[in-house]
Amino acid sequence: MSSLITDLRILIVDDSDTTRRILGTIVRSRDWVVCGEAEDGWSGVKKLHERKPDPVLLDLTMPDINGLEAARIMSGFDPRVPIILFTAVDADGSKISLEMQAFVQSFQKRRVGELLKTIESAIIKSI
Repeated sequence: MSSLITDLRILIVDDSDTTRRILGTIVRSRDWVVCGEAEDGWSGVKKLHERKPDPVLLDLTMPDINGLEAARIMSGFDPRVPIILFTAVDADGSKISLEMQAFVQSFQKRRVGELLKTIESAIIKSI
């Protein structure tokens, strides 16, 4: 399946190596590039500075700082970069505050089929 959005550079931040590999495979299925991976929130913030991705895929639950805190820091550095927050647990939008919803999109890991549409939607909204 082709996409109208091309040449995306995506940063994946998740403490699970398996999840990072799965997400990377999904991202690459559109010929997008995984420009970096990080296993925790602080490493993700650092990689955002170094790699300057188009969007960031960010796990909600990580051992050092959670995804919401990492998203706040990342958005403070570059509010133009869409952040797509994901989780393995059932979560409704109430876990994401109203101010965070302005720059964070979310999806559940079990719905990875929606990931590509979520990425495209986040990029379109950021343009």
